[in-house]
This record gives sequence, C-alpha cells and structure tokens, in this order.
Amino acid sequence: MGEKAPTNVIAVTSGKGGVGKTNVSVNLAVALAQQGQSVLLFDADLSLANVDIALGLRPRWDISQVLSGEKTLQDILLTGPGGITVVPASSGVARMANLSPAEQAGLVQAFSELEQPVDTLIVDTGAGIDTAVLTFTSACQRVIVVVCDEPTSLTDAYALIKVLNRDCGVKRFDILANMMDSELQGRQLLAKLCNATDTYLDVNVRWLGSVPRDNFLRKAVQAQRAVVLEYPRSSSARALQDIARRIQAEPPQQMGGGMSFFIERMLAAREKTG
Repeated sequence: MGEKAPTNVIAVTSGKGGVGKTNVSVNLAVALAQQGQSVLLFDADLSLANVDIALGLRPRWDISQVLSGEKTLQDILLTGPGGITVVPASSGVARMANLSPAEQAGLVQAFSELEQPVDTLIVDTGAGIDTAVLTFTSACQRVIVVVCDEPTSLTDAYALIKVLNRDCGVKRFDILANMMDSELQGRQLLAKLCNATDTYLDVNVRWLGSVPRDNFLRKAVQAQRAVVLEYPRSSSARALQDIARRIQAEPPQQMGGGMSFFIERMLAAREKTG
C-alpha cells in the first residue's frame, strides 16, 4: 500500500465558549465537502461532546471505545450531512487528556489504519487553554481562532494565542469573526487583537473572514442542521462557503503521511503541554 496523501489538518478553536465555534466547524466541514473535499470532522471537545448534537446525530459508540480497544476507529465513524464523516467524542470523559503509552500507540494505529482517504481533517477543540485544547490545537497545521464582539472573547483569544505561541511554538493564526453586523466590525476586532499581538508576541495573525449575524443561522442551529445545507443562499451560508474556498485554496503547510501524522504530532505536543 502506498503512502497516503497529506491531509490538511485544521483546528477550530476559541478562547472562550459561546462564540459559535462548533457551528463554524460543522459548517466549514460541510462546505468543504460540497467543494469536493473528503472531510473528517473530529470532535475533540473531550469534556462536552457537541458536534453530534449540532448535527442531530446519535452515535452508538465514540472515541472512548477506541481507546479501550472495544471498537476500531472505522467502527465509530458517523456519516454526517453533505457526505462528511464524524469522529464522535465522549461526553464527560476526558481520558484523552491523560493517555497511557498503550492508549497513545493504539490511537496512532487507529488513525493510521483508517480506510478512507481524507483531504481535510477539521478538529473542533474545546474552548480555553486547558491541556487538551493546547495538545490538539498545536498538532494541527492551521489554527482558526473564532471570536465575537465581546471584550472577554478578545481577551481570551489573546490569552489562547499567547499560550499556544509561548508553550507550543505556534506562529500563525487565522481569525474568524462570528455573529458580526458587518465585515467592518469583524476587521475592527482583528485590529484590536493585532494591537496586542503585534506589541507583545512574535506571531502572524491573519484575517480569514467574518460570518454575519443571521436569523437563518439561528433557525438552522435550532433544527440541528448545517446552515450551508438548510439555507444555502442565506448571508451566513454564503460567508462560510467563501471561507471554505479560501481554506481549500491553500495547500497543507507541512507534508506528512496522512492521518497518523496528525496523531503523532498530537502526542508530541502532549509531551510539551503535559
């Protein structure tokens, strides 16, 4: 069997909860699939699994059964809307933040044996700066930080960027402004954030785009559907589709051997953050 093609591995994270991070993850995954990508969406919020809830899915098994050896990764995969594939997390089970050496080896093996090719892996992390968030985020090739127009969102996003840079060596961050009244409002948030990062940190903070405040998005969330499928002509869906196109236009920054490469990086990052 030949070497697997490189997978574009993207973390979607935030400094605080309540900014719509999981909804961004879900819709970017579906939008990328609509654009011809094979997409795996990994729910890496270890203490509060919510990707399945956002999509109205009912997993029989989750990542904890892979760790225990009861199931393979292939066994637990869910087919989501738009043809995406979902790796469901365990609600209230944080074992992946404290993996034994045997579990580490098993997880690497599980991802490396995944049968289907994956063009893009989206890792929906928890919010904040705990060890699990830092571990997953720093293992990814691209880090998208979701912010909204709240003072705590910006201060917590700065704290996350600072810790990822200082402790994990992450240098580049893409900013996605969610629930905006205008693109100008989003760019003003970016300017405020860059004021702090340019002064105190050696990082590259870039503008990825903004998602407008939209009643159709709220309806889609309430219906546990992806807005890019449910209301594809809405302003929020169009914005998310545009952002997905920008992501797809940039190839993976680092070359590696498919999914196992991400997990190996995750475990190396864990050594730094643990």
